[in-house]
Amino acid sequence: MTDYIEKLNIFFRRERRMPTYQEMMKLFGFKSKNAVFKVVEKLVEAGVVAKDHLGRLTPTSLLGEVKLLGYVEAGIPSQAEEFVFDSVSLDDWLINEREETYMLKVKGDSMIDAGIMEGDFVIVERKEKANIGDIVVAEVDGLWTLKYLRQDTQGRMYLVPGNKKYKNIYPEETMRIGAVVRSVIRRYSN
Repeated sequence: MTDYIEKLNIFFRRERRMPTYQEMMKLFGFKSKNAVFKVVEKLVEAGVVAKDHLGRLTPTSLLGEVKLLGYVEAGIPSQAEEFVFDSVSLDDWLINEREETYMLKVKGDSMIDAGIMEGDFVIVERKEKANIGDIVVAEVDGLWTLKYLRQDTQGRMYLVPGNKKYKNIYPEETMRIGAVVRSVIRRYSN
């Protein structure tokens, strides 16, 4: 089973999608789709992959597990002791609802005080409602933006940037929430 999982991971990382049953036949060296079907059922039972509402395969361990070694001091330096505390699945840590989750690349500097910089990726969960104070992806008068959701004393919703250079955004006609930001990803080196 681990051989199939490794082949799926390699394919997924290379192609950025799950293989079709036809592609899995070739990938696994099978001569029939029935053999692929049986392996897929075992992978679903093991929780390695899932099927969406259309029956398409989706990975459940997209990012795999990473060792959690301990803590690092961000203040005064201290002696580091390295030992494995646990392992953490990045998917479990970053994603609540897989079917409703996607990533967006951030353009602009209006959220820098929130720690979201241009070039970062945000993991967002598709939602039509959000809590006041959430960072949301919202459509305002036909244009999409990433901002804090706020409410005035009359109950009207508006958006607040995380950068004092920018003004609050009050919808002239319409505003709708498209997603709520769950995580920010920043890569420092290649």
